[in-house]
This record gives sequence, structure tokens and C-alpha cells, in this order.
Amino acid sequence: MTTLTTAQRYLCFDFGEKRLGVATGVRTQMSSQALTVLAVTNDQPDWKLIENLIREWNVEAFVVGLPLNMDDSEQELTQKARKFANRLHGRFGLPTHLHDERLSSAEVKDYLYEIGGYKKLKQNPIDAYAAELILKSFFEQHQTS
Repeated sequence: MTTLTTAQRYLCFDFGEKRLGVATGVRTQMSSQALTVLAVTNDQPDWKLIENLIREWNVEAFVVGLPLNMDDSEQELTQKARKFANRLHGRFGLPTHLHDERLSSAEVKDYLYEIGGYKKLKQNPIDAYAAELILKSFFEQHQTS
């Protein structure tokens, strides 16, 4: 969507039709952390909650996970994620980046199962951890930029 800026504090979203995973991170420190999962109704999150997170974490830019098929083709959810990213940028005016999110949810499930078994998997907001993983990947891809 936009070229990389000097922004340091990011808010990242793992977009889904029912849930929106949210993570934050600092690019210079290559750090990220899962925050929360927000409900999505009719492809719309609670924009006031997002605004509160932006203020609370002093966010300077956004990353939105872009769901692609393994062959790089797009799916219906890809277009919905793009639309969400455009709305996010339009509402808050901050730089917004799309980042490939393939397999992020599967990787999170594997990780949570590894550290705590099925119980850990049931207790954790997978969508927020997926957003954290997407943001980590974004930072790694742009660490020399």
C-alpha cells in the first residue's frame, strides 16, 4: 500500500471475517507482542476500540496480514483484508502496509501446542499471536530498509 517509512511503533492486524487479531511492535527493537482479539461483524471491527489501541500504544503505522493462496493467487478474504487496510488508512491517516500472512495461524497453533499442549492451544488467542508473527515477519523482511 505505502512505502516503508521511518515509523517505529506499529499495530498489526490478522484480519478474519469473525475475529481480528491485534499485535504491536517496535521496528528498531525487532520486538512484537500479541495484544488482543477483536470481534468483526459484517467485515467491520469496532473502530473505537482500534482508535483506543492506537492512542494507548502511540502507533505510527499499520501492518495488515494479506491472506494469499499457496500459489500466490488471491481469494475472497484477500479482497476483504485489502478493503480493511484501505479503511484503516482512510480513518486514521497512518502509513499502512500489507504483508503476506500465509501459514501464520498454522505456525502459531504448532508453537502453542509445542509449549503447552492442547490446553495451551485452547487458552490462547490464536489470532493475536498470528498478528504478532505477521509483524515479526514484516520487521525481518524490512530490517535493512
